[in-house]
Amino acid sequence: MRDALEQAYDLKGLKCPLPVLKTRKRLATMHSGAVLVVETTDPLAVIDIAHLCQEDGHTLRLSEKTPDGHRFEIIKA
Repeated sequence: MRDALEQAYDLKGLKCPLPVLKTRKRLATMHSGAVLVVETTDPLAVIDIAHLCQEDGHTLRLSEKTPDGHRFEIIKA
């Protein structure tokens, strides 16, 4: 079960640049310190999500391979 400050975001099936664009838009609606758990299947998301976090000051708490793609846990700056 996710706590109130954690949101799941399923972006599986979307191709670059949509996962990073949608992640940025969702993070903009969240409070500082909240966690966004993003699931993707686009292999470029590994680079793009890390770059987004670095650019915008968010913390990439987790980046892991899953059986069908990748999972990221991002703490909103």
